[in-house]
Amino acid sequence: MSAVDTTVHSDGHGHVTNTGVSNEKVAMWAFLGSECLLFGALISTYLLYRGKSVSGPREPADIFDIPFTSVSSFVLLMSSLTMVLALAAIQRRDEPRLRLWLLATALLGATFIAGQIYEFTAFVKEGLTISTNVFGSSFFVLTGFHGVHVTLGIVMLLSLWSLSARGKLPPEKSETVEIAGLYWHFVDVVWIVIFTVIYLIP
Repeated sequence: MSAVDTTVHSDGHGHVTNTGVSNEKVAMWAFLGSECLLFGALISTYLLYRGKSVSGPREPADIFDIPFTSVSSFVLLMSSLTMVLALAAIQRRDEPRLRLWLLATALLGATFIAGQIYEFTAFVKEGLTISTNVFGSSFFVLTGFHGVHVTLGIVMLLSLWSLSARGKLPPEKSETVEIAGLYWHFVDVVWIVIFTVIYLIP
């Protein structure tokens, strides 16, 4: 009878774990799993109430500027590329490029948020607010929650940029950037789903 393998694996970042993945990364994956449930519930609520309003705009086609939102979405998706470049930079010990790509990612995210604020302002002027009808409520709650997540991601990226600028984010801590990247890619993927469901599906 062979002995039971009780080897404890290292995740490559100095953390010894049974899974080979650091506790921090496992925690982030667990958090993202719970976020999937949250956004799943919000998207389902939007779909349930879509087109059922008795007053005001009832459908996306009644008010949305799809070309504008498409450009804004493209900007957010490009930020995933700059996030990948930031991780690659710290892994090859190129700290100036790390700071460059972290800042670029944060700026692209901020551009997306600015576009969302402009869009919300235009909707309010057209008579669609969170209290106008069930369509407005479900739309603003869903996209507003996503906007909050993007904003938190921007704060996270700027914090990493600040740490790197002060010499407190050496290449040995590349996993910190990787975990931030997981969160950032998550909010990008969620937006793809939201954009498809709200703006593209008739």
